[in-house]
Amino acid sequence: MNLHGKKVILASNSPRRRELLAGLNVEFTVDTRNNFEESFPEDMPHGQVPAAMSLGKSRGFWRELEKDEILVTSDTMVLLDSLIMGKPHSREEAVEMLRSLSGRTHEVITAVTVRDRNHCETVSDTTLVTFRELTGDEIDYYIDTCKPYDKAGAYGIQEWIGYAACTSISGSFYNVMGFPVHKVYDELIKFAGY
Repeated sequence: MNLHGKKVILASNSPRRRELLAGLNVEFTVDTRNNFEESFPEDMPHGQVPAAMSLGKSRGFWRELEKDEILVTSDTMVLLDSLIMGKPHSREEAVEMLRSLSGRTHEVITAVTVRDRNHCETVSDTTLVTFRELTGDEIDYYIDTCKPYDKAGAYGIQEWIGYAACTSISGSFYNVMGFPVHKVYDELIKFAGY
């Protein structure tokens, strides 16, 4: 991918985002130093939270960008009805999240912010994911083998649970992994032309 000499910085600890950005044949560095404290107003519509978090991470980057740099930040949220499911803090919380998702359809919303010294753009993507009914043994097996504590909603679609229990996806698969690469590609092309 020709970015006309621009240097891409991915401000994310997520190995999935690194893998997906690399899939675009983009050369990039990873720098996660940030001053942003992740919080949002209670009355903010849930669908807007990932965009607010992604933009906050971009603005909270620890230094000014050089004129040839493009910064990429992102945030993913799992939403079941009106309940936001973040990353589980314990095994019990992971079990409860997966019980809630069992036999249901939920939304995965990922926002990506692309910024250089003069421009800033935040885009979002939404995917609907349906799981069949999960047994307690299946939930235990998945948590014990994959340890999904760093994932919103306590699961990774690319892991065992995605193979065994996901019956339907409407939208981008990669968005569910946490990075809507088709939209990232479009934004990088745009920013490379500035």
